[in-house]
Formats: sequence, structure tokens, C-alpha cells
Amino acid sequence: MNTERRSNMVVGVVLVLVGVWFLLGTYFPELADLIPVEFDWPVLIIGIGLIFFVSSALVKAPGLAVPGAILAGIGSILYYQNQTGDWDSWAYAWTLIPGFVGLGILISNFFEGRFIRGFKEGFGMIFFSLIMFAIFGSFLGGPAILGEYWPLLLVLAGLWMVGKGLIKPRGSSSKVETDMSGDEDMEVL
Repeated sequence: MNTERRSNMVVGVVLVLVGVWFLLGTYFPELADLIPVEFDWPVLIIGIGLIFFVSSALVKAPGLAVPGAILAGIGSILYYQNQTGDWDSWAYAWTLIPGFVGLGILISNFFEGRFIRGFKEGFGMIFFSLIMFAIFGSFLGGPAILGEYWPLLLVLAGLWMVGKGLIKPRGSSSKVETDMSGDEDMEVL
């Protein structure tokens, strides 16, 4: 069975189990009382994310680590907001979502034995996410790490991206790259 089919099966099983749990709790409250689960609602989202992580490792479907990281990360933000009542923090907390994707990519590649590739692919997203969090947080009422100097971070991030675009990748000797179909469509400087 290929990875995509295993991933689909795991997601389907998780959805069925969660749905059955809620149905049982709705129609047979005494069954739900047998297993007392008392927690704040964001913990459920974190738990589903963790189920994706565990499933990713157990069924050898590393791609499930990405939605697992997103769910666990968003659940963590919501848990913080639910505990503190700081719902206004969503104005800048959403910038962490690309970082959750990057973390999922890092973990997914780690499960596949490609840690260096995962680090290269995931770290850029994590870095970008943290920069955006610092910038948005600085002027939208979040942690004022940078104070009034947050525009400098924009300048540094822009310079980093320009520099990254100017640096020629190693092993790139041809001027024309081909896409998956073999068509020449992109010129590399």
C-alpha cells in the first residue's frame, strides 16, 4: 500500500473515531462519563495533531506530520488564548502558522531519513514565521521584542531574501532548467 493510501486511511480512521466519540457522548452521556475527559476545548485540537504525528511514525506516512504540526500549533495558540483571554493576540499569532508548516516539513523529512533536506526546507519557513511574528507583534500589541525598531527587521528580512535570490545554487551549471515534463521554461541567472 502506498503512502498516500495509508495517509488517507489514517485520516479516515481518526475522523471516524472522533465522530463516534462525540456521537456516543451526545446520545449516551453515561458512556462519556465512564471515561472522564475534562479539559479545555483547544486540548482536543492539540490531541488530534498529536494523533497525526504518532500515525505519521507508525504507519510510515511522513506526510501526516505536516497537518499534525499545523493542528497542534493552532491548538496551542488557541489554548493560550483560551487560558488568558488574550483573543486579540490572533492579530499577530497567525503568523506562526507557516512556522508550523515548516516544523511539519522538518519532522516529515526526518521520518524519511532526510534530515538535512528537511532542515533546508523547513527552517526557512520557521525563520520567516518568527520574523513575521516579531514584526506584527511589535506594532499590533504583542511582545514588543523590537520596540520601535521593528522596521529594521523588515529591512534585514528583505536583504536576506534578495541575497538568497542572488546566490547561485551549488551544482547549477546549466542556464536553463526543465520542469517535470521536460519542457524548458525557466532561465536561471
